[in-house]
Amino acid sequence: MHVKILHTSDWHIGHSLYGRKRTEEHRAFLDWLAATLKQEGIDVLLVAGDIFDSGTPSNKSLELYYTFLRRVTESGCRHVVITGGNHDSPSVLNAPREVLRFLDIHIIGSVTEDPGDEVLILRNQEGCAEIIVCAVPYLRDRDIREAEVDESLDDKSKKLIAGITGHYQKIGSLAIEYRNLEGNNIPIVAMGHLFTTCALGSDSDGIRDLYIGTLAHVAADAFPDCFDYLALGHLHIPQKVGNSKTKRYSGSPLPLSFGEAGQTKSVQIISFHGTTAEVAPLPIPCFLRLETIRGDVPAILARLGELTLEQARILVEVIYEGEDVVPDLQTILYESVACSEVCILRTVNSRVLKRVLNRKNTQESLSQLTPYEVFDRCLDAHKIPDEQRRDLQLTFKEAVHQFNEDKAEEDAA
Repeated sequence: MHVKILHTSDWHIGHSLYGRKRTEEHRAFLDWLAATLKQEGIDVLLVAGDIFDSGTPSNKSLELYYTFLRRVTESGCRHVVITGGNHDSPSVLNAPREVLRFLDIHIIGSVTEDPGDEVLILRNQEGCAEIIVCAVPYLRDRDIREAEVDESLDDKSKKLIAGITGHYQKIGSLAIEYRNLEGNNIPIVAMGHLFTTCALGSDSDGIRDLYIGTLAHVAADAFPDCFDYLALGHLHIPQKVGNSKTKRYSGSPLPLSFGEAGQTKSVQIISFHGTTAEVAPLPIPCFLRLETIRGDVPAILARLGELTLEQARILVEVIYEGEDVVPDLQTILYESVACSEVCILRTVNSRVLKRVLNRKNTQESLSQLTPYEVFDRCLDAHKIPDEQRRDLQLTFKEAVHQFNEDKAEEDAA
């Protein structure tokens, strides 16, 4: 039996880049994806989390999402499986799932009491099972670990690792039971939204630490061998897991920060012949270019001049690295791209920033730092010894993690 799958994730519909909405870029991507499903003859679409950038998506974001789902039903794609990510509100995703199920669109926004809810048997037009999908959403702390009084951070980490591993083992066992009933030649595909060991990320890809301490990295061997393909989301760079051809992150379809500018974005197309998977990345067109320019004023102006001659829409980040003090830097830069398609979204004056950060009793620019960097600088300022830093850093990560969990619950309410 032949089945063709498209694996994507991390759409982050509703995302803004320094105040600029990405609505038209997301619309262009979803138009491209709908056309690709038809052109490639895709049978099953898998979306592995972070559909939206916020737990409270705007009406415009919801319109893009539902318009796309309607178009999928017209593309010839028989099934859609969507799982929730850490940015998604389970209640928002799950709200229409009973209606969407009649259109063979399956939504798993969060873990349920019955693990069997995450194991889907997808059937072809003749009613025969053609693939089993273990649709595992983002596993929140409360879903997989029971808190105990006075437990150490190491104990919490071990429990989280054990909880994630145990959940996949349980789901995998159910999938094997279903395959034994339906036929041994049916492929089993699993989904997930998490970190794995040796995964590549960028410093500015917008990914938050989701698990405490070392738990951000789940070993590649934590997943059962019965999975013929593992479709992961959460990291924005397309990549293999443990150099496996059948365990992959699809990456985000759009560059979500200037740190991702220049990356080749893609979706993964998986062709199954029986339980054997052939995987081929399909590049996604660049719908709006991002570029970072570094240097002194003459070098920056020269590059901006080259970009304006291209007569194309380009979003630019400028990092001034010259030695001279240029008080009217932004004015000079904005005037250089006036009446062009080039838009400067962000300007960083490295010389001023370095001077400010090196001065005592001066408030740093929080826009340049993550919460973890701010905390580390506080440790530096108070000259906390190395033997105490790790426990304090882990405690702070736990506090941030709990804050994010509470906020997600509020968004879902």
